[in-house]
Amino acid sequence: MKKHILAIDQGTTSSRVIIFNDEGKVIAFQAKEFKQYFPKPGYVLHDPEEIWESVLFCMEKALLKAKLNISNIDAIGITNQRETTLIWDKESSKPLHKAIVWQSSQTKEYCDELINAGYQEKFKSKTGLLINPYFSASKIKWLLDNVKNARELASKNQLAFGTIDSWLIWKLSNGDYHITDYSNASRTLIYNIYDLKWDEELLEILDIPNNILPNVVDSSGINAYTDEKVIGKKIPISGIAGDQQAALFGQTCFNIGDVKNTYGTGCFLLMNTGLEPKHSENGLLTTIAWGVDGKIEYALEGSIFVAGSAIQWLRDGLEIIHSAEESEELARKTKNNLGVYFVPAFVGLGTPYWEEDARGSFFGLTRGVSKNHIVRSALEAIAYQTKDVVELMEKEAHIKLSDLKVDGGASKNDFLMEFQSDILNCNIYRPLINETTALGACYLAGMGIGLWTKEEIKNKWMVDKKFTPNMTENKRNELYYNWKRALKACVAFADKENY
Repeated sequence: MKKHILAIDQGTTSSRVIIFNDEGKVIAFQAKEFKQYFPKPGYVLHDPEEIWESVLFCMEKALLKAKLNISNIDAIGITNQRETTLIWDKESSKPLHKAIVWQSSQTKEYCDELINAGYQEKFKSKTGLLINPYFSASKIKWLLDNVKNARELASKNQLAFGTIDSWLIWKLSNGDYHITDYSNASRTLIYNIYDLKWDEELLEILDIPNNILPNVVDSSGINAYTDEKVIGKKIPISGIAGDQQAALFGQTCFNIGDVKNTYGTGCFLLMNTGLEPKHSENGLLTTIAWGVDGKIEYALEGSIFVAGSAIQWLRDGLEIIHSAEESEELARKTKNNLGVYFVPAFVGLGTPYWEEDARGSFFGLTRGVSKNHIVRSALEAIAYQTKDVVELMEKEAHIKLSDLKVDGGASKNDFLMEFQSDILNCNIYRPLINETTALGACYLAGMGIGLWTKEEIKNKWMVDKKFTPNMTENKRNELYYNWKRALKACVAFADKENY
């Protein structure tokens, strides 16, 4: 009998369900977008019930497309938008408030207070992360402090906190399991990634009660079951991972020094550093890659806030392209960037700069510049930002990058991938299955029920296209030098005090 894995990929703007067969091939795909809520400047919220309904919808439609029913599914893997935070009532399973999305900066003021109080190094030394509204901890505190009766309910052990993986498992199991995996726990800013436990000292600083937190489990293994009353069958949930770690697994980056870059709304570079966490002094994050068979593997991560969203801005904001695909065509119509550099700091700069006040800027504009040059500069900016992170990773991990595995929507742009290969001076590999986040969840779930070994999974990875560098060293250095000048000018513009 053939086996089937159902992978839930719950993302920031849509939920996706992909059904894989026991060869790791896609046999059905379904996606559904859901509403984004922006009640105040800087706030980004999701409705957890809408997310749950979108997942159920995708499960149903994917099964229909695959001509299967739920009885044909042998395991479920879940991957999710990381850091997005919600709290719900354990008795009613109703969220107390909308989920606070990873992008939301509504807790910036509180994070600044913690930094000014001198807590940055303490949090970093325990969690591998920087104090920032991006992570879950300050969002949990906001919910407890701002939702009526939240702290009273917490004191009665009636509340549960979770990232989206926890919420979906709670709903799928009809409240039988309140869990998360190591990779998601490591993104909360309250999980000690060295001692592998929720950190009591950090919880005390933030005034977060321990009783609302989920149990932390391996990323692969049977850790929960669906409830038959909810979806019609008791199915093992045997794979759980945050989206970027799932993509690292889906790209089979199992060896120390393996790197993948996901070109989505932003870019997320992860390097597998093995059983030893690598500490960063320059803005990289130390995170847990996954926990498998009781072994914890770590990764270094660089977060680029704006990548594919810059191309969306060209389409929807400036309206100079009609589709993301058109950006490649227009970029190829120019021989070079004509000296134009674009720093897409719409929401500040991430790794390695962490300049929250920086804003998007163009440099080098002349009368000869056309929309084609503007489009090209936006694509090149994605590659330059990636180089910024790669150079830092190489320095801090003491590992030289020989090649880079890529995925995500913008990785389908051949111009961008060619330029990325040129500016990094390394080979770029785009896999045959581009849905590597869902694939990672599938692989973890399959391993969890004994369907595959790591070695068998590694043999399944196949290349769609290889990109090789074709740029002189002098040209590469000139382009990157000018990018650094543009960055410096962008950051200087944000510095109002020293003007």
